Amino acid sequence: MFSKIGEAAYKKDLTNTLALCKVLGNPHKKFKSIHIAGTNGKGSTSHMLAAIMQAAGFKTGLYTSPHLYDFRERIKINGICCSEDFVINFTQRIQDQIETIEPSFFEITVAMAFDYFAVNEVDIAIIETGLGGRLDSTNIILPELSIITNIGMDHMNLLGNTLTAIAGEKAGIIKPLVPVVIGESNLETLPVFMEASKSSPISFAEDQRYINDWLYQQPLLNVTVVDKNKNEYQHYALDLTGFYQTKNLLTVLEACSVLQQLGWDIQTNHIKEGSSNVKKLTGLQGRWEIIQANPTVVLDVGHNVDGIKAILTQLDLSNFKQLHWIMGMVKDKDIQAVLELLPSTATYYFTKASIPRALDEQVLLHQAKEFGLTGAAFSDVNSAIKAAKENADLSDLILVCGSVFVIAEVDRNEH
Repeated sequence: MFSKIGEAAYKKDLTNTLALCKVLGNPHKKFKSIHIAGTNGKGSTSHMLAAIMQAAGFKTGLYTSPHLYDFRERIKINGICCSEDFVINFTQRIQDQIETIEPSFFEITVAMAFDYFAVNEVDIAIIETGLGGRLDSTNIILPELSIITNIGMDHMNLLGNTLTAIAGEKAGIIKPLVPVVIGESNLETLPVFMEASKSSPISFAEDQRYINDWLYQQPLLNVTVVDKNKNEYQHYALDLTGFYQTKNLLTVLEACSVLQQLGWDIQTNHIKEGSSNVKKLTGLQGRWEIIQANPTVVLDVGHNVDGIKAILTQLDLSNFKQLHWIMGMVKDKDIQAVLELLPSTATYYFTKASIPRALDEQVLLHQAKEFGLTGAAFSDVNSAIKAAKENADLSDLILVCGSVFVIAEVDRNEH
């Protein structure tokens, strides 16, 4: 599993996925889909769009990765995880192919999701890429719409060491004549997207709308969006309250606009209802998720440079007395680049997830000291949270981030 061991589990072609799906009767050709790639924000964007499609009355499949608590979180229809029986029966059904094709964990999971969506005759499936795009197992679909949220420096060992190279991999999901929405671009990535979309209608979310105003009114983030072409103002109340969700909202709004042009019946009230109820409709967790007050305890799956920058922006907008930062990372991230961003004024609790890829908490503590960050090491995230709570005043903020796998091990019943 890539989740556990990293690069050694990554397979750089679509052969196995195509072979598996052929055995299954090519389920990926039996439902309509939306394909979403990007360095950050693709999970939130996928869930937000799924919630809107559900609100509009469409039977909506959702494939995302990795999961937090239950493998079945990866494969949902209308926010409900696929059944354990389906997972078991599917795996038994393709046992012979597993032995002959030798697919990876991710390849099996993608085929499983496509089979589930086909059998259950979804109206639309939102498909999030796992890694990159061009060679990602999900890239055998021919979607209604492709979306690339943004490009950042992550998985450089697999995707390339420049934004241009990484953009090239992500742009691999762009198909001829299939519309594509780009969430964010810059001088390095723009030419890549333009070249890849020569025969595809392309639109840039940040060129169509902008955020005019926003206000936290717990438990919602109220956002005013201006349509640049129509000079119209619309108000949205997001239940995903991280400020970085405003960027994802602009991407989703442009995606909805393109889908409307393609004939999908998505009304403004559907967009507002869906974006206000993403967690309820899809079960999304771990995006600036407040699980306790007094002191405030927040979980966020941010784990790379751009993700941490988004968290730092959020912290600037938050009110608290002292910051207690609980951090665990995996070995193949750019640890130094993340550590140099972190504020020296916070108290740190370094920890790790229980997977082979996890960076030892003592190693992380030692590296952090080189950047003037002080704290202690804890063997697991829950003991780190316990220590932070013991040290925190009621007006303090406890933040847990750095790895999806660390967030997955938080015992929510204890907090």
